[in-house]
Amino acid sequence: MSRTTGIEDLLRLHAPQVLGALVRRYGHFGPAEDAVQEALLAAAQQWPEAGVPDNPRGWLIKVASRRLTDQLRSDEARRRREETASQLMPRDAFTAPPPGEGRAPADDDTLTLLFLCCHPALTPAAQIALTLRAVGGLTTAETGRALLLPEATAAQRISRAKAKIKGEPFRQPGPEDRDQRLAAVLQVLYLIFNEGYTATSGTALHRPDLAHEAIRLTRAVRGLLPRDGRVTGLLALMLLTEARSAARTGPYGELIPLDEQDRTLWNRDAIAEGTAFVEEALSEGPAGAYQLQAAIAALHDEAERAEDTDWPQILALYDVLVRLAPEPMAELGRAVAVAMAVGPEAGLAEVDRLADRLPGHHRVDAVRAHLLEKAGDREGARAAYRRAAEGTLSVPETRYLQMRAARLA
Repeated sequence: MSRTTGIEDLLRLHAPQVLGALVRRYGHFGPAEDAVQEALLAAAQQWPEAGVPDNPRGWLIKVASRRLTDQLRSDEARRRREETASQLMPRDAFTAPPPGEGRAPADDDTLTLLFLCCHPALTPAAQIALTLRAVGGLTTAETGRALLLPEATAAQRISRAKAKIKGEPFRQPGPEDRDQRLAAVLQVLYLIFNEGYTATSGTALHRPDLAHEAIRLTRAVRGLLPRDGRVTGLLALMLLTEARSAARTGPYGELIPLDEQDRTLWNRDAIAEGTAFVEEALSEGPAGAYQLQAAIAALHDEAERAEDTDWPQILALYDVLVRLAPEPMAELGRAVAVAMAVGPEAGLAEVDRLADRLPGHHRVDAVRAHLLEKAGDREGARAAYRRAAEGTLSVPETRYLQMRAARLA
């Protein structure tokens, strides 16, 4: 790992903790977040030459606090609010702790920030953008690139999100809505990972920056909630899925389906860690959607060859999953499991039942094409592959589907 990469990792580690310290001390989420971004930029410019300070978090808090107080004082109305608030706070409340002092932010600041960024008043798109910026420590430009958006669009999305949660207290939600808010946090991290693992548009199939950031943030949440089976299950699912990433594309970026991958390229360390987490998650209470999906991923990863896959067991897990969470994509996965465990005709019948729930979705056509090909209907499979190719915005997926159609001509 290069020195620059090490510094970037260090900055992303401390970003939510520094932001938490400022918001907890000053309030003003939006200005505090801007000040933290300026401090991160200053560190990225100075530390490679000057070296990393002994207390990097204290350095960032000190610099960000100075930027924030300057920013607050530049506006007369904000200055008046600051002066009023200062009368109600300890004299040192606006004094940033110098490097070396033990006044670090509470360990749960990352989780508090995640709860704030996933406020129910925000749309999922806004939650994702704000999470990447405030908790992930990405700049606006990096957030735009991560979401395949122009920087101006990302900035607007983040600005609107910050405006919408302006005035919200910086604290974890009460017991009455904590579970709901945690569910939103995990859903956002799941969406970020999915977009990283299989990009919905663009020239790249895999977005490792997004996938790895989702894993990093989920690890942080698990560090704060180590006994929550949903969190452990989601982390296991991400690790077991990302473990296959090196085998998913060929030398020219072409898509390689699961049953044709070179499994010697799979990351066995990640599989071992993910499998251990699955066992732990399933022991921490009733199995939820993330735990069940992780268990399915573990069965795929444990098979040394595609033909060794335990499809009956995978189908049994899908049966439980779709009863617990009848989500169309889970039902589509179950249709594949039915085809592999029972036969392609049975799988096609399941796909047909989903047509009204996922009208025109390219993944339905892709699965239908695959099962028609297995059933021997080459003409029907070719037409379905073509429809699927027309429905996706992903260049690697389009090329793969077109190639499958051409092969059946």
